[in-house]
Amino acid sequence: MKRLLFTVMILLSYAAAFSQAPRTVRYDLYVSDSMIHRDGKMLHAMVINGGIPAPVLTFTEGDTAEIYVHNKMNMETSIHWHGLILPNRYDGVSYLTTAPVKAGETHLYKFPLVQNGTYWYHSHTMFQEQSGMYGAFIIRKRKAAPEKEHTLLLSDWTNERPHQVDRSLHTATDWYAVRKNSVQSYAEAIKAGHFSTKVTNEWKRMLAMDVSDVYYDQLLANGKPVDVQPQFKAGDKVRLRVVNGSSSTYFWLTYAGGKITVVANDGMDVVPVTVDRLIVGVAETYDVLVDVPSDSSYQFLATSEDRTRSTSVFLGDGPQKKAAPLPRLKYFEGMKMMNGMMKMNGQMDAMDMEMSLQQMDMNAVMYEEDPGVTLNYAMLRSPVETTLPPGPVKELHFNLTGNMNRYVWTINNKTVSESDKILIKKGENVRIILYNGTMMRHPMHLHGHFFRVLNENGAYSPLKNTLDIMPMETDTIEFAATESGDWFFHCHILYHMMSGMGRIFSYENSPANPEIPDPQKAIRKIYADDRKIHTAARIGLESNSSDGELTFANTRYRLQTEWRVGYNAADGYETESHFGRYFGQTQWLFPYVGWDFRYRRMDGPEKNVFGQVSTKNRRSVLHAGIEYTLPMLVIADASVDTDGRVRVQLSREDVPLTRRLRFNFMANTDKEYMAGFRYILTKYIAISAHYDSDLGVGAGFTITY
Repeated sequence: MKRLLFTVMILLSYAAAFSQAPRTVRYDLYVSDSMIHRDGKMLHAMVINGGIPAPVLTFTEGDTAEIYVHNKMNMETSIHWHGLILPNRYDGVSYLTTAPVKAGETHLYKFPLVQNGTYWYHSHTMFQEQSGMYGAFIIRKRKAAPEKEHTLLLSDWTNERPHQVDRSLHTATDWYAVRKNSVQSYAEAIKAGHFSTKVTNEWKRMLAMDVSDVYYDQLLANGKPVDVQPQFKAGDKVRLRVVNGSSSTYFWLTYAGGKITVVANDGMDVVPVTVDRLIVGVAETYDVLVDVPSDSSYQFLATSEDRTRSTSVFLGDGPQKKAAPLPRLKYFEGMKMMNGMMKMNGQMDAMDMEMSLQQMDMNAVMYEEDPGVTLNYAMLRSPVETTLPPGPVKELHFNLTGNMNRYVWTINNKTVSESDKILIKKGENVRIILYNGTMMRHPMHLHGHFFRVLNENGAYSPLKNTLDIMPMETDTIEFAATESGDWFFHCHILYHMMSGMGRIFSYENSPANPEIPDPQKAIRKIYADDRKIHTAARIGLESNSSDGELTFANTRYRLQTEWRVGYNAADGYETESHFGRYFGQTQWLFPYVGWDFRYRRMDGPEKNVFGQVSTKNRRSVLHAGIEYTLPMLVIADASVDTDGRVRVQLSREDVPLTRRLRFNFMANTDKEYMAGFRYILTKYIAISAHYDSDLGVGAGFTITY
């Protein structure tokens, strides 16, 4: 059969799926707030049926899933059935496809299972997925031959509240780099012989190189640091159903017992391909076959891409055979590579290289691998033809864009809330050409559909629902528009999605969704995620004064109030506020308006470098100005106030001298200048000292929130 019935995405024919009398399989999922014990601490979590991860839901193709979600929390929740083809109203995105499950309520999800394979489910509300709301969803083939198998659900865990992680990412803290020992300070650059690399990096206005955003306290295999499965014996061939249920961690997979044979990806069968290692992106699933060679316990090792932690499952009974640990990343080599890719305008330079399908891992300069075969998408081949049915083609170009300095993630430099829904028509074939213009990889997930990943296998290109696209890659995906309603397409790194990297596909002339009685009110709830205002504060308490700043910011706007208070009238006080908007993809330009109030008892007037009386002793003015980020991440600030006085200022915070030691400075045309140091003790507390031209030398500590 040359053309495919894409309403079921070639998962199996309906005849095979319903050759036996259909059955309804019921599960009850009780969602609750809980305290769990990890690392000797009692930590907050959200659990389903009392555990992390949630229970594995197991079905047979052709079943009807009847799942009752009982919300026992004091907040709303949701469950998204990741990778499943199902009616739009059950997709599980609150306010877009499905009504949220309010506190104390029960919601029924009931849908036929028209596919088979390895899938998963998770909350699509706020950051609940990071707190433990996820589980595996397995659909077995009808009349499948029995085989030995094990489901391996990988995840990441932070002892912090996830909303604090998100807030910290938006305030450009490098605390997570401190924890991972990946700061790439000047002292470390000199030690590694990469001083010029570090200077070039900052000259091009880039922050330090990294391959992940968050420091995780634990990585988990089926909710445990190590999963042991002693039931497998010598000679067994085991199907591992691997689910990456993490919020932001890519995992390298290696096996102490030999080769790994990939037989399915994202639930879809592929022609078996044998490799030595593979990386599984956030939200991807892989079915792999491994052998148990002898009466030993063989480690199937999952290591985070940043090489900071790992988790594993041991297969078999007997002496443990461990896989070789992956070596530490060479961050300065990665930084040097990125310096060559980045132009001075902040855009990536493709350098006439055509990269796609994970075939050229630019991060490979950071790590050394043993000889062997690494899986990439070009090696995946569908066992059946996947050519789309005839139909008009709607072609879209999505440039994945972002700003690590302010943690803004977008498509074509627009967040979800800044974009219109993309209208598509049933019967169209939608082709998306994706280019990743950022320095991070992104796992792009399409709800409710499978798409073809176009590769050299042509008509047998593989079907997926999540695409890992690496920096500077261009990949083409396409899907048949066969559904109705609204469907989310987004980066599955949780913190990128919440920052706005996504789009909504909307089928024209779709019937009203009974789950969403007020679509206009509901869409504002969706848009609220990337419009969220993030709060940050810094308070210095030192022997000569107290100073600090309070900031409220979102994707484009910032309101910031700074202050300095002396301990006597001669030292005085001052407070200055700015409200403005960032412009451009890089967001280096920030025009603002604000006010400047200060008082100081002085012996006589001072003049600024322009010959104007500076009135530092008493000032009460409005002002307007422009901030611009210069090379070396120096902030240039030029302003004029309502009395006609002009001020130009240069400043920089957080110059990384060592892993924990930071330098900062400021100088302006009012003849004010300052320089200081901070030594980071914890995420929120640092020892600090500085010299101020008006207040002299002081020392104490700084609180950063």
